[in-house]
Amino acid sequence: MTPIQRIVTVAGIAGSMIAGGVIGATVFGPLAATAATPGSNTQLAAASASPSASAGTFKSNEDATHEANESAAVEAQENSGQRPGGGSGKFTPNEDPTHEKGESAAREAQENAGQRPTVP
Repeated sequence: MTPIQRIVTVAGIAGSMIAGGVIGATVFGPLAATAATPGSNTQLAAASASPSASAGTFKSNEDATHEANESAAVEAQENSGQRPGGGSGKFTPNEDPTHEKGESAAREAQENAGQRPTVP
């Protein structure tokens, strides 16, 4: 193999590896960011809970831009503490074995009773 052929081959392999890495990060990056691990439930709950809102409490978006596009009916629902659109569809628990391993007994009891879980 001549030196030029060797350079072209190495450059082609390196380029393919870089392109594969970029494609992999683009496709699988969002999946890794949302992957549930046993310790992530408490971290997410602590990060998302604000002092004024507890888990399961609806807090409306009062941003002026959001409010400008909102109907009076939706605003009335928000003001009464309801989540617009109801959010009252049929609850179906996640019974995946991987999910179940990281689940507390209290949460499993709520799911088994057909309730939407309010505990991690």
